[in-house]
Amino acid sequence: MKRTISFMTGKGSVNHNSRKFHAKNTDPERSCLNVEYCNENIKDVYHELFDEALARYNEKQTRSDRRIDDYYEKIRSGKQEKPFHEIILQIGDKDNMGAKTENGQLAVKVLDKYMQDFQRRNPTLRVFSAYLHMDEATPHLHIDFVPYTTGSKRGLDTRVSLKQALSALGFKGGTRRETELNQWVAYEKEQLAAVMLEHGIEWEKKGTHEKHLSVLDFEKKERAKEVAELEAKKAELQEENATFQEINEDLHEQLLQVDDEIRSLQEDLQESRQEAEKAQKQADKYQKRMNELAPMVKNMEKLAADFSADPEQTLPEAAVMESAKSYREKKAKPLVKKIVQVMRSVYSAYLDISNKFTKLQAAYNRERSGNERLTNRLEEVLAENRELRIVAADFGRIKAVVGAEQVNVVINRARQQERIEAEQKWVARRKHNRDAR
Repeated sequence: MKRTISFMTGKGSVNHNSRKFHAKNTDPERSCLNVEYCNENIKDVYHELFDEALARYNEKQTRSDRRIDDYYEKIRSGKQEKPFHEIILQIGDKDNMGAKTENGQLAVKVLDKYMQDFQRRNPTLRVFSAYLHMDEATPHLHIDFVPYTTGSKRGLDTRVSLKQALSALGFKGGTRRETELNQWVAYEKEQLAAVMLEHGIEWEKKGTHEKHLSVLDFEKKERAKEVAELEAKKAELQEENATFQEINEDLHEQLLQVDDEIRSLQEDLQESRQEAEKAQKQADKYQKRMNELAPMVKNMEKLAADFSADPEQTLPEAAVMESAKSYREKKAKPLVKKIVQVMRSVYSAYLDISNKFTKLQAAYNRERSGNERLTNRLEEVLAENRELRIVAADFGRIKAVVGAEQVNVVINRARQQERIEAEQKWVARRKHNRDAR
């Protein structure tokens, strides 16, 4: 038995697939025979796949307008990626594999076996809705999935990307017709054909030599192939555009961060200059006061020490009419004590002002040093800003001269080489650790 394989892309009507409503081509009485493999809310799947990456991305943003509140809505409303993809698989047609026939039941077994291994075989295509329909003319399988990639260096580190999801599965693309999507479709057809062969069905590959097709049918089929190729090319161009958009966004983000740092440094520099000026004014004030006090306190400590000696050595004897003891006790000693107190008080005030001046001078020097560091950092950041703008301009020139497609090829090669080198380092570390044990 030979049968054809139909592998088509669908519009992804989850409500139709789950039979929340019936189209004209369905038989509601047979809907109970349909098989539901899974039916998850796509928003829940987006939370599962991307919430952690979204949190990491938002933490890095210095501007609120760069944050992403809802990743699903961003993808849904954008033009770079589809929120999800759908494929529809069918064996034969209504004439040789009708749903109500034994062959139709055989097709169900084949499609069921194929579906059971689909997610394991395609881990980067997160299936959230899958149905086997038996209430239409021919049994067929709907599979809806979200393609995603991990380890991205731009945007979210885990993000939606059909091209990168397929690339992670080993489909690297090549010529215009040998895109990642076309390679993957061909591979999946081979997987379905292998299951068919297990059930005694050989894959009938039809090409341009199909004699039984009418001219009109043949032309329709060729147009369908061309449309499929254009759709694949469109997806590839959208992926390339997404890559360039990410690069531009990354460069823009870096420029914004540098601008923010420049503004912050300028504010800090201005504040530092104001603090330095304030410290200098205070220092000048205390310096002026110290200059005024200097003549007054010159040799003050020495005088205080002199007058602190035994009063009997410094004071004159009492007058004739006054006893010496009375003179010294009532007049001389209290006077000398007051003089000493005044001198020591003045000297203490001088020392206090001197210490304050020293501290202010040190604070001024620190502010001045910090001022110089901020100025140097500002100059560095301004230089980085200029370099980034040059890089952005050069990237635009390269894209214009070489072409977006060629630039994307180079970028993908570089990424692949980085992954290979990272894996080699990881393997080497593991080997080293094993040898060390």
